[in-house]
Amino acid sequence: MTGAELREVGPGVFVRRHAELDLSVGLVVGAESALVIDTCGDRVQGAELAAAVRRTTALPWQVVITHGHFDHCFGTSAFLPAPVWAHERCPGFLAETADRQRAEWVEHYRRAGSDDVADALAGSAPDRPDHLVTDRVEVDLGGRTVELRHLGRGHTDHDLVVAVPDAGVVFAGDLVEQGAPPDFEDAHPEHWPSTLDALLALGPGTVVPGHGAPVDPDFVRTQRAEIAEVAELCRAVRLGALSREQAVHRSPYPAETTRAALSRP
Repeated sequence: MTGAELREVGPGVFVRRHAELDLSVGLVVGAESALVIDTCGDRVQGAELAAAVRRTTALPWQVVITHGHFDHCFGTSAFLPAPVWAHERCPGFLAETADRQRAEWVEHYRRAGSDDVADALAGSAPDRPDHLVTDRVEVDLGGRTVELRHLGRGHTDHDLVVAVPDAGVVFAGDLVEQGAPPDFEDAHPEHWPSTLDALLALGPGTVVPGHGAPVDPDFVRTQRAEIAEVAELCRAVRLGALSREQAVHRSPYPAETTRAALSRP
């Protein structure tokens, strides 16, 4: 899989969209260094992204991982040696789930007839982040500061967003999805709406989702309302006010997505 070239969405702020899983990754360029936001799903995709970054800037880079799902971080080896930022719970999540994620998705790609992607993923492993964030860290790229912020639980318990205040851009990871429903497999549905409130409070003009095209704050508000509706359904099922099937019937999302949300603690 080869993604498109990096596209500028703000001064010195770039997005690269990939056909595989409609993944969106980012790059922020300062005067002295650059920050790569997520590294794709395997070592081959990571190397393709690294080459695209090098066509854009020759500056030394740092990496930030928005969360520990394979499609966002199994390509990190292509960027090493470099500082790798992540939330403090990300290393533990990767230690616990990386082998399972790899096995499940290798099988998925084999069933789909994508043996090249399966082979690349089978030979890939996430590199342990070595710069950990609890709540907020500012990264000086030279002439501009980027904020790495954990705003609360949502898509996972360790989501980081990357705010570029001088460009009005926020990279949301999978806290925001465009083109498909949000993924609740490792989510915290009842916390997710307040986390999106905190994201909107940053005042972005452009939000880059983990999958899909960049969106505006109104899109995020609409998705926040949908997730809040699912959160209320989860709460009602937990309290015994609704059955699971009643909740599925009332959900704004497909049945499979809703059942995943209802299965979360």
